Amino acid sequence: MNKDLILREKLALQRTHLANQTALLAFVRTAMYFFVAGLSIDSFFKFSETHLVMWTFFIISFMLLLYGVANYFRNKKMIKLSEQHIGDYKTEYLNSN
Repeated sequence: MNKDLILREKLALQRTHLANQTALLAFVRTAMYFFVAGLSIDSFFKFSETHLVMWTFFIISFMLLLYGVANYFRNKKMIKLSEQHIGDYKTEYLNSN
């Protein structure tokens, strides 16, 4: 197998793994924004349904966090499975000269 092709495949997997981590962090950040919005809604607005809006933000925050974590582990599993399609690239890379 070509040495450059093996290296390119390995780097592509690393980029995919980093993109998966970035997506998880984006979901966590968005969930935190909704949580903070839920905490601060009571002090900024004074109307009768404040607690309903606050709990709605909390529920959205929790659902985003759950979806982000589930998405991360599902994609991590798929990335791990795609490594098998490349083959034993580490040994082939070291042995090719």
